[in-house]
Amino acid sequence: MLRNALSAATRPVVQSRTATTLSAGFPKVTQRASTKYGGVYTVTLIPGDGVGSEITDSVKEIFEYVNAPIEWEQYNVSGVSSAGQELFRQAMESLQRNRVGLKGESFFTPISQSGHISWNVAMRQQLDIYASVVLCKSLPGYPTRHKDVDFVIVRENTEGEYSGLEHQSYPGVVESLKVMTRAKAERISRFAFDFALKNGRKKVTCIHKANIMKLGDGLFLNTFRRVAEDYKLTGIIANDMIVDNTSMQLVAKPGQFDVMVMPNLYGAIISNIGAALVGGPGTTALFEPGCRHVASDIMGTNRANPTGMILSATMMLRHLGLDSIANNIASATFDVANTGEVRTADMGGSATTSEFTQAIIKKL
Repeated sequence: MLRNALSAATRPVVQSRTATTLSAGFPKVTQRASTKYGGVYTVTLIPGDGVGSEITDSVKEIFEYVNAPIEWEQYNVSGVSSAGQELFRQAMESLQRNRVGLKGESFFTPISQSGHISWNVAMRQQLDIYASVVLCKSLPGYPTRHKDVDFVIVRENTEGEYSGLEHQSYPGVVESLKVMTRAKAERISRFAFDFALKNGRKKVTCIHKANIMKLGDGLFLNTFRRVAEDYKLTGIIANDMIVDNTSMQLVAKPGQFDVMVMPNLYGAIISNIGAALVGGPGTTALFEPGCRHVASDIMGTNRANPTGMILSATMMLRHLGLDSIANNIASATFDVANTGEVRTADMGGSATTSEFTQAIIKKL
């Protein structure tokens, strides 16, 4: 009954290396007591702010077309004001209950001191979503400055500068605490090496600023080096690079990078550089788009690129063990992007979000 989904068995897979949460070492959701009734998975859907509702609508439309066994629990949480705090709490309960979720764009976080805390950070900390994995891979049909870009950013997601611990010690003097722990540095380092090992990657690079922050980043770097010793026999190369040099090297010679592991703030910055290298935030993805922008300037205009969101959704399907459906959707998405006949504005075209979505459906 999965219309056209089984054709994925004969369709060539576009990506030679499948980087999924399964191959990264996570157990299948079915082994973690997910919410599943009658063969249908219940998934928490949080569109987010900005163009979130538009790009997640694309996912829902495609899933409906292929008859994917997914039932959504949707929570339209917004970070524009603190009024949605109760809805955010309900969304968190839904995620804890269902054990799997799909998130669109980031929640808007106010800059003013009177604004509420970042719900993006709160979600990662409360659910201990400690690893953000961003795949930066160029598309053959979309020309960019560099060809054959293919690297992975592994970002520690729960501490560092994002600890949210700051105070005014004296009028005009603010102290912001960067918290680094050996336990979490080791956990994310092992995650990066395991990811490299299970996905055929050859090198892991630790990104840091230990030359200046000798204790905080020094702890992260030294822990990484100690973990690297445990993986010597695997043949994976381990090296490190200072974050400001990394930014320059990414723009100049991105091919030298394979897997990169780093603390929280550096990951936020490097992820945006990576997105720019492969075409913009619409073409980078995981369970949420890897480049986190609300894109409020094009909200409601039907101009957003849903590629990243759709590919995020296919990775979620693989996490649930629905590989054939995921491969079918991913292949159709890459086919549309590679042919170049239908492109959104950020890719140099004029197609709307709806037209891009329909083009993918026609390939299914």
